[in-house]
Amino acid sequence: MDADLAQRLHKVLDRVEAWLPPEPETVDWARDVAAIWQRNALGGQLIPVAARDSVGMDDLVGIERQKTALLRNTRAFLHGRPANHALLWGARGSGKSSMVRALLNTLAPEGLRLIQVDRHDLVGLPGLVQRLRGSAHRFIVYCDDLSFEGHDDAYKALKSVLDGTLTGPPENVLLYATSNRRHLLPESLADNQDTRLVDGELHHGDAVEERISLSDRFGLWLAFHPFNQDAYLTACRHWVHYLGGEAAWSDAAREDAVRFATLRGVRSGRAAWQFACQWVGATQEAQES
Repeated sequence: MDADLAQRLHKVLDRVEAWLPPEPETVDWARDVAAIWQRNALGGQLIPVAARDSVGMDDLVGIERQKTALLRNTRAFLHGRPANHALLWGARGSGKSSMVRALLNTLAPEGLRLIQVDRHDLVGLPGLVQRLRGSAHRFIVYCDDLSFEGHDDAYKALKSVLDGTLTGPPENVLLYATSNRRHLLPESLADNQDTRLVDGELHHGDAVEERISLSDRFGLWLAFHPFNQDAYLTACRHWVHYLGGEAAWSDAAREDAVRFATLRGVRSGRAAWQFACQWVGATQEAQES
């Protein structure tokens, strides 16, 4: 190749490389506690991420039964004992995703590692699980806000990893998912029209059986329901203290918290956090002005 031409090509390549995004950092599980799995042309890659916040399990109020069950299941897994895949389902804003993040913050010092997989990347889930097989670390593979439409075949990869192959998931991997839907798939009246009563026994139609077969693969179901007013106000008080100190909670704050939930039409852990941000922010601004 002509030397002048080669020099020009090198300059062009240098300019192209200058515009390319930097290579993602390689995950190091001795250092990193969380990562995101992203599919690519080579199958997929793990991108390390920092913890979103420092909220621990003790900061979540009003969902004590769910916390106890998930902590017990996860600690059993970390200690090499039998444990179940977990499905956290229920009302929006009730603490499902927050609980998984708090679980990581609480148990990362005990060896827990978390990998989040987006629903659109579930096709690559078998490859990810195979990559984790044999690792010295123990992983929760986490799918947030998981749901599928009736024509969506992505759930088949999830079914296969959960309990549908000869080998199954490795002993150092559990799957946790959060969803507003108990069965992850949409439910319609037509699905139930094929249900029959045979010799006194209820037999579901194929559509219902297919829907239930997915959620059935999660051995631990944790239901999250809307807060009553007492639970909501307890959460409001906790988050106001968390953001602004003990003195930030008052009778005026309580009255405003009730008004906040009434105007939004919902009482939940998320609404309590949003109220606390609004109240403490406005109070601190007023004190500084």
